[in-house]
Amino acid sequence: MSAFKPLVFSGVQPTGNLHLGNYLGAIKKFVALQDTSDCIYCVVDLHSLTAQLVYDDLADQTRSITAAFLASGIDPKKHIVFNQSRVMQHAELAWIFNCVARIGWMNKMTQFKDKAGKDRENASLGLLAYPSLMAADILLYRATHVPVGEDQKQHLELTRDIAQKFNNDFSDRIAGLGVGVEMQVGEETVNGFFPITEPVIGGPAARIMSLRDGSKKMSKSDPSDLSRINLTDDADTISKKIRKAKTDPEALPSEVDGLESRPEAENLVGIYAGLAEMSKADVLKEFGGQQFSVFKPALADLAVEKLAPIAGEMRRIQGDRAYVDAVLRDGGERAGVLAETTMKTVRDIVGLLQG
Repeated sequence: MSAFKPLVFSGVQPTGNLHLGNYLGAIKKFVALQDTSDCIYCVVDLHSLTAQLVYDDLADQTRSITAAFLASGIDPKKHIVFNQSRVMQHAELAWIFNCVARIGWMNKMTQFKDKAGKDRENASLGLLAYPSLMAADILLYRATHVPVGEDQKQHLELTRDIAQKFNNDFSDRIAGLGVGVEMQVGEETVNGFFPITEPVIGGPAARIMSLRDGSKKMSKSDPSDLSRINLTDDADTISKKIRKAKTDPEALPSEVDGLESRPEAENLVGIYAGLAEMSKADVLKEFGGQQFSVFKPALADLAVEKLAPIAGEMRRIQGDRAYVDAVLRDGGERAGVLAETTMKTVRDIVGLLQG
């Protein structure tokens, strides 16, 4: 094997309503990447168990995320869309990676510290091991690129560490089986089975903040529905939420540097830039010096133009449960074939008896 085949993988948890931040930070990128790359997009329902164990409607939430993928323009025939729990090899590889990863690595994960809080002794083992399952999700398909937000960047670094340690530890076995790619690690050449996955980060709206507090990330769990624009919101609701979004009394600056220390202004300019596919600098060329009484209506019109059709299509697709289930079933079967190909080789590399 001379090189890793380029492949994009990413996933979204089925917990709560998807919002504008999910769309601009993730799904919009997913749609764009499918024009240039082979893509696998996963609804990571096993990950959702780390947030809470018992759900009334986890299956329907999984269908809702799938409907958002499809309504946004992801093509499930050209690419693969499935839910994680259909492919048992995710959990199998995660166990092997639990044995590759070090406890010290997991303890450094800031997201675990944030979610566990002061009562970390009472947090689930799944929450601590979450990044190991994420690494398995990615490397099960030997994905070379992952579109990630800033909050997942540390987890992708861990994925790279796990891949590198596996490659180092099993380099000779990988070479003997003839399944590796020669990789340079420092001054040493090793035979790697897993790629060192690269992040796809960027865009003017990679991190969308709350409409009520520009210092906090837009979140499904925020008790105020006015803090976010849900992908299922209708045109009137989208407009109302933008009109009510928190701002400051100053006019918009003419330069990007003028947004410093103005989190709400920076957030709204970033949202406009993300929706319009332009830079923040270009947004300020158009609106610099104007009051929010001018900018907000323009942003509301743009948001309605871009999001209302997605919301309508998403509601239509959600109403056709049989279609959504068929997409996930087909995607799961195709993903399962790829996953088992990887796992058969991993079992040989590790030395697990099979066949």
